Amino acid sequence: MAHHKYKVGQLVDFSPSGSGVPTLGRQYEVVRLLPVEAGQFLYRIKSKAEAFERMAKESELSRRAFE
Repeated sequence: MAHHKYKVGQLVDFSPSGSGVPTLGRQYEVVRLLPVEAGQFLYRIKSKAEAFERMAKESELSRRAFE
């Protein structure tokens, strides 16, 4: 059985696919693990620079180089 690649509290980089939303250079924290949708694990992530949470697909996330 597959599991989420990232854990709650982990810092990640977010590269949204085709959204045009600038997120480069922002550090995101995984705040909630969500169920699989369309074959991909989903996550709620939050940047300290933003007042809201985002939903991200696992394929849009990568490990921070310097955690």
